[in-house]
Amino acid sequence: MNDVTNTSPQTAQQVVETYFMEHRAKLVDIAAYLDRIDRGTSAPVNDFRDTAFRKAIAILTDGETHRAKRILELFSDYSSDMPQSAEGMKGASGAVNVNSGGTA
Repeated sequence: MNDVTNTSPQTAQQVVETYFMEHRAKLVDIAAYLDRIDRGTSAPVNDFRDTAFRKAIAILTDGETHRAKRILELFSDYSSDMPQSAEGMKGASGAVNVNSGGTA
């Protein structure tokens, strides 16, 4: 489970004491986001961003190392093809839509 060397200048306990409240708030924000989706008035969401988001949550709790790296890779688009048109695009999507030619 732990295939990394101790590279932090802080002990694990110091990390918890320093950063717990900040990250507790982020988890509450994520829970509120998921609650808003659940309360939405339309059918259940079928969106590539939601799928990627839920996969990222699974990575957080899988007990493996390098979670940040794996989540960044999950959200990264490694395709080299440029879209022929920006029609319908409203900016960065934050995740790869494999149905539109991106890779994941």
